[in-house]
Amino acid sequence: MKSSNIGGQAVLEGIMMKHKDDYAVAVRKPDGEIFVQKETYRSIVYRWKKLTEIPFIRGVFNFIDSMVLGMKTLTYSASFYEDEEEKELTEKEASRQEKKESLLMGVTVAFSLVAAVAIFMVLPYFLSSLLKSYIPSYGVRTVIEGFVRIGIFILYVLLISRMEDIQRTFMYHGAEHKCINCIEHGLPLTVENVRSSSRQHKRCGTSFLFLVLAISIIMLLLVRAETPLMRIVIRIVLLPVIAGVSYEFLKLAGRSENPVVNLFSRPGLAIQKLTTKEPDDGMIEVAIQAVEAVFDWRAYEAENFHTAADH
Repeated sequence: MKSSNIGGQAVLEGIMMKHKDDYAVAVRKPDGEIFVQKETYRSIVYRWKKLTEIPFIRGVFNFIDSMVLGMKTLTYSASFYEDEEEKELTEKEASRQEKKESLLMGVTVAFSLVAAVAIFMVLPYFLSSLLKSYIPSYGVRTVIEGFVRIGIFILYVLLISRMEDIQRTFMYHGAEHKCINCIEHGLPLTVENVRSSSRQHKRCGTSFLFLVLAISIIMLLLVRAETPLMRIVIRIVLLPVIAGVSYEFLKLAGRSENPVVNLFSRPGLAIQKLTTKEPDDGMIEVAIQAVEAVFDWRAYEAENFHTAADH
């Protein structure tokens, strides 16, 4: 399998696909038409873009970029399903509205990060601390804390997957993966080929989040502190390091079929069975249009598969 370096995200009734700095959002409108918008994304550290290329550092900035772009494209897709009675804005009002939405998006991303740290890093520590009377070993409690963290994550996914809108979003998530797998296995990007492709992919954001939770167990066993306050501080301070290591492993997994790498990828792929569902043909059509807006899969196929076959 050849890595295509194309990634994406499911949005409301659609899919965002990104390749290099270009991204496209394809949305199935209420009238059934597929609308595709292509844009260029500017990184949050565009002035120092080298930061997104340095190993173990780039993972942090790429993760934040993916959150910002994800919120932006999700909001954009939702606009197709807003109340159609909204009045048409003047140019000045539209500019003011855009600034307000940009500020709101920044606050939302910041709040999401703080909430994620509180729920997935700090809360499991407090829960595991309740076992101190029964389990005096800090190392054993740290391992238990790690499994509590993973358990909270799985429970969260199970709870949100019961929502109808989320179920459809997970179907579009499946269509996104199937398209990328279809391309990376050298198959023409058709509905039939995409349908028969796997809905699991090693470079998925779900796998990244699982790796962050799993690698945190190892990191917290290696870096210790004496006081409860410092233990909480360490859990927060180490997050960028954990994210950086997780990102590098994810990139390696995307281009490697090494048995050891595949073994460590399995838990993330297993959890993807919860966050991806089998899409219908209409969703696959949306995914294909999103891919074709930013990625020349025919040229990729000719370069990576026909050339190899000739040799």
